[in-house]
Amino acid sequence: MYSFEYQRATDPQAAAAALSADTEAKFIAGGQSLLPTMRLRLAQPSQLVDVTRIPALKSITVDANKVTIGAAVCHADVADHPDVRRVLPALADLAGHIGDRQVRALGTIGGSLANDDPAACYPAAALGLDATIVTERRRIASGDFFVGMYETALEPDELIVAVEFPVPERAAYEKFRNPASHFALVGVFVAKFAGGVRVAVTGAASSVFRATGLENALSANFTPDAARAVSVPADELNDDMHASAEYRAHLIPVLAARAVTKATA
Repeated sequence: MYSFEYQRATDPQAAAAALSADTEAKFIAGGQSLLPTMRLRLAQPSQLVDVTRIPALKSITVDANKVTIGAAVCHADVADHPDVRRVLPALADLAGHIGDRQVRALGTIGGSLANDDPAACYPAAALGLDATIVTERRRIASGDFFVGMYETALEPDELIVAVEFPVPERAAYEKFRNPASHFALVGVFVAKFAGGVRVAVTGAASSVFRATGLENALSANFTPDAARAVSVPADELNDDMHASAEYRAHLIPVLAARAVTKATA
């Protein structure tokens, strides 16, 4: 690992200013993706700006219509928060199955979304729930946030402060995980709102995406059978050593059906 400077930011504006002043600097929270990359010498930031001690990034607020998670809240705290489990259990359940205990104790929701790993779980929740990503300077709709593989709408010096999740009528997440990494070979988040159903898929393509065929079918008939009856094209899905594109295409409606069953239980 290369040498670097380290500093703790005291507020979101100070953190963003540090990166504006040094284009080779990086934010660090849980470090679950950045530090391994640095150890492999695939990244060489000049300094790390620690955002985990910023109070605004550590809070969780819940009401009947919205769950707001601070960007530096770790997965374990989302999974264990009693109000999140009560109002939006699908989000708590998703957070509780990310990685292993060590990852959940350190990894953060803001870091996961900013990294936008193609197989990460939180992007599916953000897109499926029509979340809003709040930074120190603006609000970004989840539909505009995820741009491509490891690519988001964030500016290089822009810091996620919180994520706002609307509360749906029903929701659930199901994933078929890689047994070694616990990342999703395919993960499907289903959310039923008064105006229709949203279905977000992770692990199957270069970035999280909405499955419109499943959304249309489930908006008309919110049942597992309706999900299983949908055929998903394999044309633009990942094809690698872990699973073929055709297998991933097969898994998407199967997991959607399981999510509907869980959501209606």
